[in-house]
Amino acid sequence: MQPAPTALERFFALLEVALSDASLVKLTLGKPAPSAHQADLRNVFVRPVALKSGPHLSFVYRYTTRDVTKNFRVETTLAVVRGLLGQEFLDAHLFTRLHTVQFETTPDGKAHLRLKTAALAPDIRPDAHDRTKNRLISPDSGWLQSLGVTNEQGRPREGMAPKLRQIEKFTELLQHLLRESSLSTDDADPGAFSLERRLSVADMGCGKGYLTFATATLLGQRARVVGIESRAELVTFCTNVVRERGISGLTFQQGEIAGAALDEVGALDVLIALHACDTATDDALARGIAAGARLLVVSPCCQKELRPQLTAPAVLADALKHGIFQERTAEFVTDALRAQLLEWAGYRTKVFEFISTEHTAKNVMIAGIKERPAGSDEGLERLRAFAAFYGIRSQRLAAHLKVELMP
Repeated sequence: MQPAPTALERFFALLEVALSDASLVKLTLGKPAPSAHQADLRNVFVRPVALKSGPHLSFVYRYTTRDVTKNFRVETTLAVVRGLLGQEFLDAHLFTRLHTVQFETTPDGKAHLRLKTAALAPDIRPDAHDRTKNRLISPDSGWLQSLGVTNEQGRPREGMAPKLRQIEKFTELLQHLLRESSLSTDDADPGAFSLERRLSVADMGCGKGYLTFATATLLGQRARVVGIESRAELVTFCTNVVRERGISGLTFQQGEIAGAALDEVGALDVLIALHACDTATDDALARGIAAGARLLVVSPCCQKELRPQLTAPAVLADALKHGIFQERTAEFVTDALRAQLLEWAGYRTKVFEFISTEHTAKNVMIAGIKERPAGSDEGLERLRAFAAFYGIRSQRLAAHLKVELMP
């Protein structure tokens, strides 16, 4: 008896069918492997394109500071993907006319395949709704072109439609949160603020600056926005875009989240940290709380700190012996504890989905609106009980706030 095909073999079989019957809509490769040969390669996006020489597959290689596009003939595409998935990348999402397929590698090295009937229209175009949608960020903005998100006609470049949707979703959420925190006073004008001075915003760990530029564009002339990023080449790149596009009130500076100077923005009103890895999210929240920011907006990533501490209560022991449940429980406990710590610190806290998992699996957003002084004894006892239930003895944000989880 032959062994059952592996998850990876089943994935490639489905991909081969999608290529042979021209049913492939798009393919996304993500989660770079620890042993990847190209350390700065973050994702690869694949879509069918019609060239003069015939049907091809367009591969957009997303690096940290640049994008590279390569076109391959259909018959060679499978071999190209084989050279990427399982070697350079650990995860893949395949979208066809009939199915959506997710290939995922868990931290313990096991691979899983999930297949479901597709809910995609026969003719999917990333700009299908662009003509009528009223946007806070115009897709033909110059900085979107400079960052490689859209072309001169305002249409998403190959593989960038999800990024454009993320930018649009974020600006909508930020506008709503500004109103809710009473920083913005005019529903029709997000730049109408309740403060006499200019609004001050810091985006910690801003990366290539997609959402930093979006924030500056949304808020306009009455805001000062600074992007903090540790990689010098990205700071230089973003600074050049600011200069070339003539954007005022926006600056970028090199630094780590925990120690970056915020003199550029003065008294801080809004702190943003999206996809800051592991405890960097805690460092960012601590900076915002210490500065008295009225609004905190974070989207955590790679919650690794608490997993070694996680001690399964008896009722959960059998479930948490599985690595995938440990990972997801650690993510839940980390972010739930952060939300409770923010409540203790005087912030009304909301936790919700930021963007579809089609774009990123790291899609939880935590928003805190400052409403009262810190130090609720009742809140402290509840978060300590929560931490004790999972055996958590220490956590980075709690340490910043000098909260002892196990006194």
